[in-house]
Amino acid sequence: MDKDVKENVKNLMKATEMKLAKSILRWKYKKEGKEIPGDSDLQARSRMITEKANQVLSRSGKSLLKELKEIYRPEGKGEGRS
Repeated sequence: MDKDVKENVKNLMKATEMKLAKSILRWKYKKEGKEIPGDSDLQARSRMITEKANQVLSRSGKSLLKELKEIYRPEGKGEGRS
């Protein structure tokens, strides 16, 4: 994939994550009967939420990948499981 196209897709995904988080936050405030914060505050909170979610997914993905490597490692190499 071309570098520019890859970067554009990545930016589009980030923007979509932010919009979704912002929408969920608005819904949550409305459901709880709280005053909905200003747009800049919602934007900042959405950014924090998406960054934390991506960190969690990254850590989980790494440990999952490690487990899969161990499971599918050929016999006789390393610990490997059956």
